[in-house]
Amino acid sequence: MPATFLSACKRCLSSVALCLFLTIHLFAQKAGLPASSPEAQGVSSAGIDSFLTAASRSKNEFHSIMVLRHGKVVAQGWWNPYGPTLRHSLYSCSKSFTSTAIGFAVSEKLLSVNDKVVSFFPNSLPDTVKPWLAGLTVKDLLTMSVGQDPDPTGKVPFTTDDWIKGMLATPILNKPGSKFLYNSMASFTLSAIVQKVTGQKVVDYLKPRLFDPLGIAGMDWEVNKQGINTGGWGLRVKTEDLAKMGQLYLQKGMWNGKQVLPKEWVEEATTYKIDNAPGVPQSKKDSSDWMQGYCYQFWRCRHNGFRADGAFGQYIIVLPDEDAVIAITSETANMQDELNLVWKYLLPSMHPQALQANKTAETTLQQHLAALRLPPLQNTGDPAVISKTFEIQKNDLNISSITLNTDKNTCRVTLKKGGNSYTFNLSSGKWQPGQTQLPGPGLTAGAREDFSLLLPYKVDCSYGWSDDKTLQLKLRYIESPHTETITCHFNGDKLNADVEYSFNYGSHKIELHGDEVKQR
Repeated sequence: MPATFLSACKRCLSSVALCLFLTIHLFAQKAGLPASSPEAQGVSSAGIDSFLTAASRSKNEFHSIMVLRHGKVVAQGWWNPYGPTLRHSLYSCSKSFTSTAIGFAVSEKLLSVNDKVVSFFPNSLPDTVKPWLAGLTVKDLLTMSVGQDPDPTGKVPFTTDDWIKGMLATPILNKPGSKFLYNSMASFTLSAIVQKVTGQKVVDYLKPRLFDPLGIAGMDWEVNKQGINTGGWGLRVKTEDLAKMGQLYLQKGMWNGKQVLPKEWVEEATTYKIDNAPGVPQSKKDSSDWMQGYCYQFWRCRHNGFRADGAFGQYIIVLPDEDAVIAITSETANMQDELNLVWKYLLPSMHPQALQANKTAETTLQQHLAALRLPPLQNTGDPAVISKTFEIQKNDLNISSITLNTDKNTCRVTLKKGGNSYTFNLSSGKWQPGQTQLPGPGLTAGAREDFSLLLPYKVDCSYGWSDDKTLQLKLRYIESPHTETITCHFNGDKLNADVEYSFNYGSHKIELHGDEVKQR
């Protein structure tokens, strides 16, 4: 192939990538967040680019990032197939939104942080209300100092429909307010309290007070069987929405010249309230962002910051000293490593004054942001052409059959499970977008919730043959952090398959064994 043709192709691809970036940048402007070049806001384009390079070389799977400085978007990117219009499950990052709802309710004098929790649920109390339960306050819930041990989150949502009664029945072994123990059921209880005093679910209560003023739309929030938002997890919003939330808190509750959330609440909610690592040597605390103290459903960070964060790396990082906000969605087994990358690369890229324009570095950064991608599976061996159905032996996933139809370019898979059939269309070498009614992997997948509001699930799929007997399928649930991978091994009329969930990082596989159903 002539070198001149290859050179032209590269220039064309660079132009396409740059146009895509500029389109996304315009999206931020239309949504109400003004955009700027990094250097104009005192941020080094090369520094941000170094972060992206380090992120690609790490073991962390980033899905999106947005960096705000002085209220302006200086960098934003999504790793394809993730994109700016997609919501993303937040896990415990949801807690900070629940805390915000409490703040609004306090400002409207519907409750106070010193109110007793039992006063809101007189019909859900255990037969004997012991003194520590009687004395439990809203503030104890906010600061994760309920006194229960162990945390009931691993049991209550999975064993009963009445989470309030289950929470209040869990013994309190330490004086409330005296000892930190992370407790997502405390966050749920805050959600239930908001619903009790307002008559609205948290997501509905926040709509005119938080979401509408900030221009946040399309959010949804999981509910339990009692019709209460889960509080400690389950909110889905866009990356930009996370950045807006962080900017609101950075601005002490001000938005477009209006005091949306009381300044006093912002300061109360984001300052140190309890030591979450008592007795740990200071040298160890100095290297951890999980030992800087806990606030009202926010964490303190190093570098005088605070953050909302959720499992597997969902972040709103607020840095008042730098007048900066960083929003990240991802899937990682090492959340500290992700924050270390922020401190190593992004923090030093921020300077007190505007920097001299650097168009070369800015263009390089823009092209890098536009080219971010998570590689799809593709054929590395000769693709087989098959059209087979396998009857699957009894298994933990309740899959009764798998039907596979493949040619050289496409793959169609149908999983029969629990009497329902779920079909996925997959492509080799690219992500094939689709939707499904089949729930994807998740930490709370087995909880007693009403998941119907999440339907249909958006899923992007790819496949690849490594040889004529080994086929791998990847189902990426792109409004969550997680992916499901099915590796099929064919041996004559036998199928042996391994199902892996991305958050297990190879530590656990579910085996499927089946026999081909012969056509009559």
